[in-house]
Amino acid sequence: MKKIGILFGQERSFPEAVIARINEKAEKGITAEVVKIDKIFQNSALDYAVIIDRISQDVPFYRASLKNAAITGTAVINNPFWWSADEKFFNNALAEQIGVPVPKTALIPSRQHPTGTTGESFSNLTMPLDWDSIFEYTGFPAYMKPFDGGGWKDVYKLHDKEDFFDKHSGTGQLVMLLQEEIIFEEYFRCYCIGGKYVRIMQYEPRNPHHLRYEVGKSPSSEKLLKTIEEYTLKLCNYLGYDFNTVEFAVRDGVPIAIDFCNPAPDADLKSVGPENFEWVVETTANYAIERAKAQKTGQDNLTWGKYIKASAAGLPLTEKTLLKKPKATPKIKKATTPKK
Repeated sequence: MKKIGILFGQERSFPEAVIARINEKAEKGITAEVVKIDKIFQNSALDYAVIIDRISQDVPFYRASLKNAAITGTAVINNPFWWSADEKFFNNALAEQIGVPVPKTALIPSRQHPTGTTGESFSNLTMPLDWDSIFEYTGFPAYMKPFDGGGWKDVYKLHDKEDFFDKHSGTGQLVMLLQEEIIFEEYFRCYCIGGKYVRIMQYEPRNPHHLRYEVGKSPSSEKLLKTIEEYTLKLCNYLGYDFNTVEFAVRDGVPIAIDFCNPAPDADLKSVGPENFEWVVETTANYAIERAKAQKTGQDNLTWGKYIKASAAGLPLTEKTLLKKPKATPKIKKATTPKK
């Protein structure tokens, strides 16, 4: 019997619904349950074909446990090795590389020295930083947020450089992003599951949390939705996420990827609404069963994105570059003996 386990924290509606849905499908040789851990020994399997991870971003013990499970053959959704290495600033750089529009974004060092360091640890930083160039690049208003954060924690809207320095002084050891504000006409949040199933949802981030999915107007065009779907699939496949959400702010008809590092995104019934919840539960259940069927004991069963695959193979990053034919080597004419 292959077991699908869900590892979660305070949430209840989504993990419980997924477990029930998988078991309702009664696939031969497959069952689902809450992950139970009573001990972790090195190189010792957890006896799950698949684990859906909803909490390890907040619990380092779980993150280490999932890496151990992965190396012993469990298909972990999402890949715990990649998630440990990923963050929002890198994602923006990758998006630009593969042709997905993103806001202008600068990386800002922490206001306070990280624990265990001193000013001498930052000898390579030119102080003060070139703030004028940074502010000119992003412009104001702008947003400041942690480079690896989520859940709208420690996010600030800034109106000018004085506002920046005032807010930044209270960010402690957090490494921050400074990002241009996108004044948008439309906004979308997209679930992407398995790198192939996409649910585009109208979203209003300025509403209270429980009302953000209730917009009530039709998207401006089918062409726009098609572009959003294309960008969502491209980002998630290059990053290698099995479960992610991608947010787009549409400015002048162009969808700009705002946030796409959400490997444990909100899926609670009360916030996403019944229709979106049903799609996410059904699609997650089907994908987990698909992964359980494909899982093979004794080998790597993780998803690795196109970025990692191209890097490991020594290939160029983008598809456009990969499709370019190398220039032909000029032919050298053989020397001939002149006729007498």
